[in-house]
Amino acid sequence: MNQDATPDWAHSFGGVVDAYDSARPTYPVEAARWLVGQQPATVLELGAGTGKLTAQLHSLGHGVVATDPDPAMLARLKRNLPEVSTIEAHAEDLPVGDSAFDAVVAAQAFHWFDLDRALPEIARVLRPGGRVGLVWNYRDETIPWVRRLGQVIGTQEQDTDPSEAIRTSGLFDEVEETRYTHWQQVNRKSIQDLVLSRSNVAVLDDEARAAKLAEVVALYDEYGRGMDGMQLPYVARCFRATVLDRHGTDEPERSGEAAESGTSDGTDTDPLLIDFR
Repeated sequence: MNQDATPDWAHSFGGVVDAYDSARPTYPVEAARWLVGQQPATVLELGAGTGKLTAQLHSLGHGVVATDPDPAMLARLKRNLPEVSTIEAHAEDLPVGDSAFDAVVAAQAFHWFDLDRALPEIARVLRPGGRVGLVWNYRDETIPWVRRLGQVIGTQEQDTDPSEAIRTSGLFDEVEETRYTHWQQVNRKSIQDLVLSRSNVAVLDDEARAAKLAEVVALYDEYGRGMDGMQLPYVARCFRATVLDRHGTDEPERSGEAAESGTSDGTDTDPLLIDFR
């Protein structure tokens, strides 16, 4: 790797899709319910990856349209959840109609967005009274071995808080926050995959990546219990805010572009034509 080049962390996940899919933690179903609500809703998910949150939303009966800019990640999501509609798209340019969704959600992804462009897009596609919901899994680094793991693999995602950006956008009302604790079972193999799935590791050259994995294996061997595994504690930190009514009507508008059904890959993704029952 050219050491002078800036690593493209945001677009590094497609090359580690197997590790991401097998080792990244899911999200508590209670978190998914809090983000979107109790009643079945139409949900647009941004940066859906391989479908960690998507699966929970789908299990709750919500009609989900999952988007991601990485075709490899989206293909894996489609393999995992063939009944979920997908669109290859960036959060800053959503090929869907105005006021089309009850909720827009993002899991472990909002920090990658260009918020000056993404937040107006999110507000545009939400129906009056709709809300944006965001969640991050944070490792619980109050536990000594987890804190040491963070020192080895990095903690840049541990400081994410979208509240100020949402509040100052002028597009949403007050941000609500809640948290849910959960655990992920890891073993000697899966903790290596977990590290490989991280953007800051995915962009390393082979030698640096191998060195990082060696550090993680040494840490696991110091604390772990072989293939019996150990519990990695997480806090799912959740945020939501309701869009301000900027349309002046309860009737959703359709843009000319979004009135056309289907996408370049032939998937029917028009949210207003999907039967979510």
